[in-house]
Formats: sequence, C-alpha cells, structure tokens
Amino acid sequence: MGVSAQEEYSFDLSEVEKKPFHFGGYLEFRPALFGLDKNSSFYALKFFNQDVGSSLTDINFLSLLDASYEKGIFGAKIRTNTVVKNSFSGWSYQTSLYEAFISLKPSLFFHIDIGKKRLKWGKGYAWNPVAFIDKPKDPNDPELAMEGFTIVSAEYIRSFKGPLKTLTLTPILLPVFNHINTGFGELNHLNFGGKIYLLFYDTDIDLMFLSGGSGPARYGVDFSRNIVSNFEIHGELAYVPNFREQGLDREGNYREEEYSSLSYLAGLRFLTPFDTTLILEYYRNGGGFSSQDMEDFYGFSNDAYSSFLLTGNEDLIKLAGGPLSENYRKFSPMRDYMFLRISQKEPFNILYFVPSLTSIFNLNDKSFSLAMELLYAPVTNLELRLKGTTLFGQQGSEFGEKQSDFRIEFRGRYYF
Repeated sequence: MGVSAQEEYSFDLSEVEKKPFHFGGYLEFRPALFGLDKNSSFYALKFFNQDVGSSLTDINFLSLLDASYEKGIFGAKIRTNTVVKNSFSGWSYQTSLYEAFISLKPSLFFHIDIGKKRLKWGKGYAWNPVAFIDKPKDPNDPELAMEGFTIVSAEYIRSFKGPLKTLTLTPILLPVFNHINTGFGELNHLNFGGKIYLLFYDTDIDLMFLSGGSGPARYGVDFSRNIVSNFEIHGELAYVPNFREQGLDREGNYREEEYSSLSYLAGLRFLTPFDTTLILEYYRNGGGFSSQDMEDFYGFSNDAYSSFLLTGNEDLIKLAGGPLSENYRKFSPMRDYMFLRISQKEPFNILYFVPSLTSIFNLNDKSFSLAMELLYAPVTNLELRLKGTTLFGQQGSEFGEKQSDFRIEFRGRYYF
C-alpha cells in the first residue's frame, strides 16, 4: 500500500493586502544644449544687454517624491518636485509642492478631497481646452508632472443597468486669496465649478463648468470612445462667453479686447498590428492671437531692440519683454495647430527600445517644430531618453521667433 504525504498549504492575507503607506518617485539627470537664434525677437528681449554666444547649456537635477497613506476612510497624498539647475545665470534651486491633500471616503460611492491637487480634466494628449482648473500642458512634453491648485472637491458615483452605465458628480470649490492660488486669477473670490461624468453607450463623456469672479465663466464638454480596440477618437469643446485678450499693439500701447471664445480639439489614437502608435490632434484656440497680432508684437519688439542699440535706453525693450510678453511666449499662443506623434515599439526586435517622431504645426503662419526621440529602458526602473528638437519658420512666425532654433537633451530617470 502506497503512502503519500501532502504539504499543508498556508495563505498569508498580509502578503496580498494593500499596504496603507506608499512611497515612490524618481530621480532625474537632464542636460540640454540650446542653439540660439540671434535674429529672433525673444532672443533680443531676453539677452539684449548680454553676450551669451551662439549656444547655451542647462544641467538639471530633479527629484519627484510621491507619498500616500490610506487607512479606512482616511487618505492623504503629497507630491514634491525639486530642481537643481545650472544655466548661463548660474546655479539655482527650487522645491515646489505639486500636490498635498487629504481624502475622506465614507463609502465606495462618495469621497471628499481637501488640499492641493491636479484634476487632469480633458481627453486630449497635447492640449486640454477644458482643463479649467489645471495649468496648461507643454505640448512638447505632455506627460510631465505638473503642479495643482488648492481646492475642495467631492465625488459621488452611481452605477446603472442600461445605456447609461456610470454617473459621477464632482463639485469643486476653488478659493483665490492671498497665499492661496494667487496665480489663478483675480484675488478675493471663491470660485465654484464642477464636472459630470457619464459612461453612455460605452462612450466617456464629461460636462464641466467654472465660475466665480477670478476669471470669466467657462463651460466645456469632452468625450472619448474606442471605435475598435486599437482605434480611439476623442474631442473637447470649451466656451468662454467673456474672454479678455490682453496684449500690445504695433506702437507698444496696451490693448484689451473682450469677445466670446470657442476652443475645441479633435483627435485620434491608432495602434497598428506592428505596434506603431499614431496620435493625431487638431486644436482650435479660440482665445489665441491672430497672425496680425503676433506680427504687431514682433514688430514692436524689433523696434524696441533697435532703439536700445541706438540710444542705450532700455524702457521700450523692458516694456516689450514685460509681463504682457508672457501672453505671446506661452504654449500655443495662436489659433490653429496640428499635433502628430508616431512611435514604434521595439523596432528590429530591439527590446525595451521605443523611437518616436513628434511634430507641432502652426496652421496660421506655417511654422512648426520637429522632434526625434529615442527611449530605452535597459533595466527595471531605469529610463534613458535622447531627444532632439528643431524649429522651422520664417521671421515673424511663432517658431521662427523663438529664442532657440534647436534643442538637444538627454534624460536619465530612475524610478523607485
């Protein structure tokens, strides 16, 4: 008679239980070389009284730290970003609090967040016109972590049977006072906004609004839907009935114009059977400058620089490079843009290697940027990226008037 022995199996629940405390983030080293365009307006505005040569180098050391705690109905999260930088002006150091909020979750269907938080509204990859309570993305690097605003928000979720599968209500309070959200808009206002999310016929839909006095009221809607598993379409629309455009005219006089602004985005993502990913988006910036507005600003900037060279007087060029110039140098300041990104996973069977090509095209003045990126992750948690970007455009165009005409950067990032 045979005898068999079976080992006793034990199951330790603690091995699969979610731990209440999490700590992670990444460390990054990012040197960059900029080729300067000495004939551009923004070069003149920044370096009018300095001789910096034909190129500049930046060396950046970054650390993003992310900690969270969740136990029972209570949760908390904090995210900090520290940058140590060496540039033409010397060494600098800055630590920013990106997020810091507490959460109360009395049920699976309801929770409240209080503190500094990024909301991530919108479905677009490069732009999000409906992101009323987020800082604008950099379309040159849309996946960068960004700083949030201090808010009080709640979220209530309901599930249903039928065409409408999920409904989520998210009311939000956004205070703007001294030392609280001071960069958001006019001080001493308590702004109110919200979002309604619907999963309707397998389509993600959001309705959102924001009002309260720190800026003009705004209303938005977005959607995304997978037509098939490898083909997704998305869109956004934002309406601001009393948008205020501020700038300088050809003579350097302050001007302000109020009008109804309608911004929208339409895009798609497509994954081929060969693991090629294509992202294509069109963006209409209803609050953007016209080609004539930009030409007026560039013309005044050039006149101000010529006056400085002749007289040594800095008044005009400091006016041209003052606070209002930020409206012209911000991401996508004009009205019509196209974004295209093509990436290929592991070409020629090179494991952990993803090359990509990205272009941003200004449809108004026909200037554009072209970036080639090589991403390699040879070991777990280590990511190496080499990226070169070249700007193309005639004098008087957006990309033709940037202070640099090419940039080469390396990024080594270690996640923990």
